[in-house]
Amino acid sequence: MKKWIPLILVIVMAGWVLSALHQKPETGFHAREFGKLPVLMNGRFQPFDSVARNSLLQIRTKQSVVQEENGKTQTLTAMEWLLETMMKPESANDLKIFRIDNNEVLALLKLPDNQKYYSLNQIRPQVDELEKQADRIEKIESANRTVFESQLMKLYETLNLYQRLEISLKPPASDDFAAELEAFQKSIGPGMAAVQAREAGQKFDLEAFNTLLGFMGGYDTVARFALPLVIPPVDINVPRNAWQNIGTNLMQTARTGEMNPATKFYAEMVTACRAGQPDDFNRVVGEYRVWLAGRFAPQVQKADQEFLFSTMEPFYKASVIYVLALVLALLSWFNLSDWLRRSAFYLIGLAWVIHTTGLVFRMYLEGRPPVTNLYSSAIFIGWAAVILGMVLEKIYRDGIGCVVASFTGFVTLIIAHNLALSGDTMEMMRAVLDTNFWLATHVVTVTLGYASTFVAGFLAIIYILRGVFTTTLSEPTAKSLARMVYGIVCFATLFSFVGTVLGGIWADQSWGRFWGWDPKENGALLIVLWNATILHARWGGLVRERGLMNLAVFGNIVTSFSWFGVNMLGIGLHSYGFTDAAFKWLILFIGSQVVIILLGLLPQKLWRSFQPRASAQA
Repeated sequence: MKKWIPLILVIVMAGWVLSALHQKPETGFHAREFGKLPVLMNGRFQPFDSVARNSLLQIRTKQSVVQEENGKTQTLTAMEWLLETMMKPESANDLKIFRIDNNEVLALLKLPDNQKYYSLNQIRPQVDELEKQADRIEKIESANRTVFESQLMKLYETLNLYQRLEISLKPPASDDFAAELEAFQKSIGPGMAAVQAREAGQKFDLEAFNTLLGFMGGYDTVARFALPLVIPPVDINVPRNAWQNIGTNLMQTARTGEMNPATKFYAEMVTACRAGQPDDFNRVVGEYRVWLAGRFAPQVQKADQEFLFSTMEPFYKASVIYVLALVLALLSWFNLSDWLRRSAFYLIGLAWVIHTTGLVFRMYLEGRPPVTNLYSSAIFIGWAAVILGMVLEKIYRDGIGCVVASFTGFVTLIIAHNLALSGDTMEMMRAVLDTNFWLATHVVTVTLGYASTFVAGFLAIIYILRGVFTTTLSEPTAKSLARMVYGIVCFATLFSFVGTVLGGIWADQSWGRFWGWDPKENGALLIVLWNATILHARWGGLVRERGLMNLAVFGNIVTSFSWFGVNMLGIGLHSYGFTDAAFKWLILFIGSQVVIILLGLLPQKLWRSFQPRASAQA
């Protein structure tokens, strides 16, 4: 029976992954169908669903909203939340979505400290004070801000994002947007005549002038602050990426007298949603989709594909399977059951296939190499590390490769998830806006160097922790780990060196110089030099097994600083993905590696795995 357990586990987990593709038919308002509609935001076409997910991640750090109503708990998806926010903001303002963890911020805003999330209506009485403090903090460099100031600015930015989304589909005071647009269209002729007469110094119709001015005031607010560009151009001679927000389009309508059909469709959706008429809402969404597909088929198709990608959640599902595989691999060390090791190996294979699917899907959606920003670098480093771990497991069959593969796969996907909290993960980094062959090969190769250096470091961690705290580091296991680390460091040296040289070639073509001592370039060079140092120390007999392991663990510090730390300097041509939030985790990681190195430096007599050997020799 045990020989079938690995296959059964893989089938069960594969079924769980595939179940996400089957969704129950929607009842009421078809939020999912609306979520597939394409918009232009962050310089790329994406579905409303992605706008909702990315925005809610920034505001709430989750992709759902839990609310209690009449003693019942209800969970809103990101798209349901965005519909509420854009179409019925007066009710959305009661949803507790703003996460505030800092007690000083809570005290400033006079909020209770017995909850984690707060609504706009709770924050609104102190918005003036919040804006006053934000104006002061903006003048301070981010590196010099206190925790209170950083948290306050984060709240201010998410509040600004939320308020811009609120007015993205209708003016703030509009209740029946469809009826308002009809009245607006009728007012354009008399109103513009009054405007022209007034400018010419002639007598004009004051009522017509004020009526048009009343409409234009609200539309001007939307034009200046609405976030996604939702209105496509109608003129075929206009560039296909010349989308507008509703406010800008309505301001243009006042000049031309011609209203874009998309604006009318959205107005009807808003009116139907506010009136609680799901049938009308769903009908208009379907009609707009048909109209849009006839003119912007590639954008509609891309939005559908990205919606499918988000629904699949490949990286989340892969991380869950990596955790299960890690538990089984660790258990295999304690009772030496081969079926546990094999189960872990097969599950890692399944997780890697899902991981690969997500990686390739992202590349297809972006039309870019696998590494374009910090988020995608975490995805790719984990993917490559899993391959190396599986190769080691296939060779040695002792569970060590499984532990390395599952642990690094899970940790890098967790890092990627936290990086996603800063916004759209498919937004391009500045340095690759004009990509070419040399850049594509550079980022892939140098990131493989990062991944292999980390794998060597984690193998060394296993050696030290098993040796110090358990009796499972037998002499054959120790020697096989040493061979693994040595081989991986050789691999890492090659790829980090070649990747750095390729980066110089690309820089010469793009910026006119091969090397500029940019912080990111210096970081890549540090990795090459450190891996070369490890190899020379081993070849020269300066270190043995334990010394090799300690040097490999220090390689984790060098690589993490070169990967993340240089970005936190906020300078240089490679300064992409800058994030204050990662600084704390980087320091904690470096601290943990220092502790492990100190453990590795303990005398052998204090290592539990060496004590039985000493007793046997005595």
